[in-house]
Amino acid sequence: MGLSDFKVVSAKVPDEVYKELLLRVPEGDRSDFIREAIMDKLQKTPKVDKILDLETRMGRIEGDLSEIRRCLADLELLTFGHRKVNPYDFCVDEVDRKILEYLLHYKGATTPELAEYMQINRWLILNRLRKIHKTSRKQLGKAVIEYYGGEKSGKKKAWWINEELVGEE
Repeated sequence: MGLSDFKVVSAKVPDEVYKELLLRVPEGDRSDFIREAIMDKLQKTPKVDKILDLETRMGRIEGDLSEIRRCLADLELLTFGHRKVNPYDFCVDEVDRKILEYLLHYKGATTPELAEYMQINRWLILNRLRKIHKTSRKQLGKAVIEYYGGEKSGKKKAWWINEELVGEE
């Protein structure tokens, strides 16, 4: 490398670090020492495009794993240890617990019913139901609650407990 291949960089360092540099590194070697320290640190720092590539690959792997779980659950090869799933494992807070409590008691409910029971905005209820559905489906391969748009037990467009996973033992 010729002198034209280099760029000048200035850096502010704490006084203690500067004094330590003066003590440990001879005057003619300081520039090389700092350059090598920067190069060493850069070697250890992952490149942004590599991180994005790894995140993309991890996302694909997680998606593939979820698909495999879903397929196994559909084939009923995925066992749950001959035990039922605790639906409260997918709750984030008291709101989620109350929603599941109501669904477990009545086996199913519409979002307006839940909103009236809990005195909460029905959109919040809907978002929570979707999150419980998505999280449980991702972890188990099957969701602990399901939405059914048709009529079932006198209710239309309601959320239902998956009794296969949650029902009585």
